[in-house]
Amino acid sequence: MKNQKSYTVIEATKAMEHYCAYQERCHKEVEQKLYDLNMIPEAQEFIILHLLQHNFLNEERFAKAFARGKFSIKKWGRIKIVSELKFKNISSYNIKSALLEIDEEDYLNTLQKIAEKKIQHIKEPNSFTKKNKLSTFLISKGFETELVYKMVNNLI
Repeated sequence: MKNQKSYTVIEATKAMEHYCAYQERCHKEVEQKLYDLNMIPEAQEFIILHLLQHNFLNEERFAKAFARGKFSIKKWGRIKIVSELKFKNISSYNIKSALLEIDEEDYLNTLQKIAEKKIQHIKEPNSFTKKNKLSTFLISKGFETELVYKMVNNLI
């Protein structure tokens, strides 16, 4: 077992302020980081309360930034975003709020672009198999089944 540096509450608080300022974090990530720093539960509670009071930690802001980022950068669909936010223990209120960050028109345009790009890479003469492969891919990206089937039927 290697020697780990031990932190005072003040040092850990400063480290966590920096951790949260660098990028939006959720409670689960902060709790894990404090656990990794070997902070006792009382210190963890104190630090988390400090981060909340000083607006370093804001779950609604995290959820909105997460949804915007995963949609615009990774081109994830709503289902995958919701699933990841639930995994991070984000409240359903904040999840709903985060999904409002995604413009409906952008969402449908993105689905269309991804589908058109993917279809060029599917070398399959059988149209049924081609539809199946495209649908499976789009659903795995987290797009809603009914939107995917509508899109696939329009393209193939």
